[in-house]
Parts: sequence; structure tokens; C-alpha cells
Amino acid sequence: MVSKAFPIPSFAGLSTHIDPQWIATVLANTGTASVRRRKLPAEQVVWLVIALALFRHQSMAQVVAELDLVLPDKVDASIADSALTQARQRLGQEPLAQLFALCAAGWDTRHQQGQSWRGLACYAIDGSTLRTPDTAANREHYGSQEYASGVLSSYPQMRLLTLTSLSSHLLRDAVFGEYSKNEMRYAADLLSSIPAHSLTVLDKGFVSAALLLQIQNHGEQRHWLTAAKSNAKWTRLDEHPTDYHVQMRVSPQARKANPELPEHWQARAIEVVSRQGKRRILLTSLMDKKAWPAQEIAQQYERRWHVELSYRELKQQLLGSESTLRSGHPQTIEQEVWGALLAYNLVRLEMAEIAKESRLHPTELSFVAAMDYLQLEWITLASCPSPGSLPALLQRMRIRLSERLLPKQRRGRTCPRVVKKVPSRYPVRQVRKP
Repeated sequence: MVSKAFPIPSFAGLSTHIDPQWIATVLANTGTASVRRRKLPAEQVVWLVIALALFRHQSMAQVVAELDLVLPDKVDASIADSALTQARQRLGQEPLAQLFALCAAGWDTRHQQGQSWRGLACYAIDGSTLRTPDTAANREHYGSQEYASGVLSSYPQMRLLTLTSLSSHLLRDAVFGEYSKNEMRYAADLLSSIPAHSLTVLDKGFVSAALLLQIQNHGEQRHWLTAAKSNAKWTRLDEHPTDYHVQMRVSPQARKANPELPEHWQARAIEVVSRQGKRRILLTSLMDKKAWPAQEIAQQYERRWHVELSYRELKQQLLGSESTLRSGHPQTIEQEVWGALLAYNLVRLEMAEIAKESRLHPTELSFVAAMDYLQLEWITLASCPSPGSLPALLQRMRIRLSERLLPKQRRGRTCPRVVKKVPSRYPVRQVRKP
């Protein structure tokens, strides 16, 4: 049983999102609940891991002190730095993983109401990488990128894939692990989290009969949308010039790996032209041309690009543009990543709640402003001497955030994706040609 002697202190606003009972449940399920009295019990360590992501540039000791996470002790109010590390090691990563899964599904379901496209909730599957400290344990566990010359990258890396809502940018699910594992295999682990009556958008790197048919055939009204590869081959089944059905052959290798796959599978192909004038063919399981207009399908695919902003928000804004995670061992690294994903979802959830109150779209609000608000809320709740003034203070902060709208995107404006040179700290010597 989980002890009720250590209630979460004064996190009134945050605990409305993460129910303290959810934390108690995952601690009980994983056997990590604190049995004896501690200054920093497991319930508080969960909040500490989440706070380490929101307060990226502060040490654990600073975060614990500023947020008043240590339980009162009349004999000795201080806590050693080594005790903080030991508390994280006792907790492990599994409680954070279970808490993320519990919160993510509930929060996303809550904010899908009224946000669907023609009755379908829209998601995107995409991937990125995170860099870990260069230790022998991390290199052995995660591996690293190997260049054509045979040289290994300077730091170990992990792959991260997410199932993200296109309407709110809340993460519905996430998987991560060793760098050498193909993104296709990681994506297969996300498919069970896709709800019924949904459309999942993927880029052309995920085109696979095994993957796409699993989305389509396992669940009620689960559809997919992707772009065709330039070397894709198929047989046209009708003569419409830009919107037609195709039949494709499943490779013998795929059928050998999965004998349940058919010899052929069908899809709908839609030819579109981007704003830059680039021709692209979209493939989808939305076969009914009247129920699912081609122009609207193309718009849903364009929304997929916006999800890449979630990785920028996670890696640059939430993690403070720190290239490397702070933990040194695979177990605490995974704990740190789950904490960061929970923190990211907390910010996105706050944006969705405020947008709902203000009758705005969640993606119209500023992520940076929402993160600043959540940090200020947490510090205020921990230090405010007058609890009676909190509701009015928090409401004023929410109103200010609802006024921080992102500028509208200008029509016809294009931002080509280019690799920019990293600025050097040192002057570059200019050598003139003779």
C-alpha cells in the first residue's frame, strides 16, 4: 500500500493536471513507493524529475530548494546532494514511463473533442535524436552514429519517436532507445496507441505495407496518409488524372517476415503541387473520394510539418538548447527523458486549457510564454505566503498568456530548409587569393 503520510505540497494548479492518485498508483504498481519516512519520498522525486526539465539550467539542489520539495524536518531541514542522486536511483524510470502513458492518453482524449477533421482525430508519427553524455555505459547501451569513413560521432545518441496530436501538439505516446534500431521498428511500437476514428500522417520514410496495413486493419476507422517515394511502383486502377486508386505489390522479403501480409495492397493516390511548385504524390487509405476530398487530404499532410516544431520546443526551448542530457547512466537518462516528455505535455496541456477558455486554437499560443507561465506558477505555489490570493494571481497569469498570440503566417512566404553554418567563437582569418 502507498503511504498517505506525505501529501504533495501546494501544487494546486499542477495537481489538477497530474492527479496525486495517479502518482500513488504507478508507485504502487512498480513497487517504488516510500515505505519509511524520508525527507524526499518517491512522490516528491517524481515531481523533482519533471521539474528538472522545466528548470533545465538549475542544479538538482537549486530546484529542490526553490520549489520546496523536501518535507519539513525540525531536526535537520537540509538534504545532501548525494541523497538527491540516491533518491532518483531508487525511483528508476518505470514509474515515470507509466505516469506518462496514463497522463498522455487522458489529456489527449480530453482535448480531441471538437478538434477532429471530418470525424477523425489527426496524429503524426515522426522521429528525432537526443544526445547523451559520453560514458562507456551510454555508448554500449545506445550506440552512436557511424560515418562513412568509419569514424564514430563524438557523443552517444538515442532515437526518439512520438505520436503527436495535430490539433493540440500533445504527445499521445513516445518510444526511444538505441540509435542503431531502425525508425520503422520504433514506429511499430506506437501503433497500438493510435485510437479508433483517426488519421495518422507519416513521412515517406515510413512507407511500408507491414506498417501501414497494421494501422488500417487493427482498429475501427484507423486511416493513414503519407507521401510516395520517387521510385514507387504501382498499377493504376482508374483513369482520373490526379486522384486515382492504385495497387501495389508486397515484396517477398516483407511477406517472408510477416506471412499474414497479402500479395498486393491498394491505396488512393493524390497528385498535388506544393507552394514551391514541387510535385508530390500522396498515398492514403481514405479511399472514398466523396467522403474525403483530395484538397482537404493535402491540407492534412501539410499540417504534419508543424509537428516538427514540437521537437524544436522540446530540445531547444524546454531543454534550453542543451545539446546533451544531464544524466550519466542509461537508467537515469531514460528517467530524465520521461520527465522531459511529461513536462512538455504539461506545457502543451496548459496551452490547450487556456485556448479552450479563450476560444482560441492551442497552436496559436506561444510555447515559450506558456512554459514561463508554468515555471512562475510552480514557484508561486511553493513560496506564496497567502494561499487566498493564489486563484486571482493565477487567473491574471492565464489571461496574460491568452493574449500572447503567435503572429499569423503570411501567405506566399516560404522558408526553404537549408543547413546553416554554426557561428564560430573565434575570428576567421581571411586568406586572399594571389
